[in-house]
Amino acid sequence: MAIEIRPAAVFEDVSAVLGPKSPGATVCWCLSHRIPSKLNNELRGPARGEYVAELCRSQPPPGVIAYDGDEPVGWAAVAPRSETSFARSRTIPRVDDLPVWSLWCVRVRPGHRRKGISHALIAGAVEFARSHGAPVVEAYPLDSGDARVDLTMAYPGIRKNFERAGFVHVADTASVLAGHPRILMRLDLR
Repeated sequence: MAIEIRPAAVFEDVSAVLGPKSPGATVCWCLSHRIPSKLNNELRGPARGEYVAELCRSQPPPGVIAYDGDEPVGWAAVAPRSETSFARSRTIPRVDDLPVWSLWCVRVRPGHRRKGISHALIAGAVEFARSHGAPVVEAYPLDSGDARVDLTMAYPGIRKNFERAGFVHVADTASVLAGHPRILMRLDLR
């Protein structure tokens, strides 16, 4: 299987990975860390998808999509930290003043998991950030050790996958998700 990573510029492909089965359902659409909390709470049902469609038409697009042939099978959200809620986070520290990019969501569609797609997504998100001038990419994965993680709550990724991609642990955080602490990891691109 040859996985290709492309910028998330085609809304229909982003929708295939992130969108709801029912068009009127209110699902995350990977907006909770991208937009202010008030707007995130106001956007309901189809308005969330419409907002993401606009992001897909913007430059740079909101992340990357993994493809198996022509089928979209995964997603990774990556953007300048300054454009996310992590810029104002009280639980995930700011390490320095570098204009880092945040990589905060890695999602692989059911039926395509355990095939290395998350590794390809992390690498593709790093290359995407590098191509847009990022000096450093940060991630905030779960530090779950050998414990199993509920897949619905594993969206920030897990520590060992980021270590395999060359990221290093630089700080602990006060953030806990699904009972697991999150850590701040970085990959220096300079």
